[in-house]
Amino acid sequence: MNRVETCEHAGFCFGVERAVALVERLLEELGASDASGSDNKRDAFVRPLYTYGPIIHNEAVVEDFEARGVRILDGPEALKTAVPGTLVIRSHGVSRAEQELMESLGFTVEDATCPFVKAIHRRVQEASEVGRTVFITGDPAHAEVQAIVGWCESRPYVIRNEDDIPDLDPGTPVTVVSQTTFHVNNFKKIVENILKRYYNAFVVNTICNATQIRQQETEELARKADAMIVIGGSKSSNTRKLVEICEANCARTYYVRNFEDLMQQGFQPVRFVGITAGASTPKNIIEEVQNFVRSKF
Repeated sequence: MNRVETCEHAGFCFGVERAVALVERLLEELGASDASGSDNKRDAFVRPLYTYGPIIHNEAVVEDFEARGVRILDGPEALKTAVPGTLVIRSHGVSRAEQELMESLGFTVEDATCPFVKAIHRRVQEASEVGRTVFITGDPAHAEVQAIVGWCESRPYVIRNEDDIPDLDPGTPVTVVSQTTFHVNNFKKIVENILKRYYNAFVVNTICNATQIRQQETEELARKADAMIVIGGSKSSNTRKLVEICEANCARTYYVRNFEDLMQQGFQPVRFVGITAGASTPKNIIEEVQNFVRSKF
């Protein structure tokens, strides 16, 4: 009998859901009737509504907000040239310098930084203020990691794998944190090596609990399934980690943004299909993929 099973924790995490809900609320609050009769949604706002970078790493959600008048400002230079309005900080957070710049330029800042990420900001700031060296496990190019770096008082080290561990004095006081969506097993391997090299290391596992559960569920499902479908945005770091987990445990893995991608990749039905999704994947996209797969049986 053919079977389709979706991970229980697939889709929006708490931080993403909170950020999207904030933009939705602001769209309602800031909208105003356009006396000119223009069809341009952006003309209908009393003040411009922006997000600092894409609100989440999902193209469909971002495109929907843009169509409804939300503009993206990507980087300090974009801030300096924009008409001040309401600006939403996305769930990944921003550096302290970026936040201060937003406020100094006259933007009304709405902070949708995930509370778990904000806690990392406070931790690295406090650790660096008392002279501890901060190690951050994660992707140096990821927006969340770049924001965390921006709350350190002294130079931090971003560690993507064991080879990135710096060769400092073994007695260096070190505080270790992690990108919230980092691969759990990679974090454990890196920490094991850090503790071998540094005897004054304090480790805080700041990987989000939802991320850990999602990765564990995905691995368990991938071991049983004949094919795995991973749904998420092309720039989603946590989704790519789910893909890595699936590929390591299931020979037939599809990485898609939506059911159209699955069609283009030539999906063929098998006995047992598993489905998982990144933290920025809306429920309706997951359901569309589920329905498409079931229609193939």
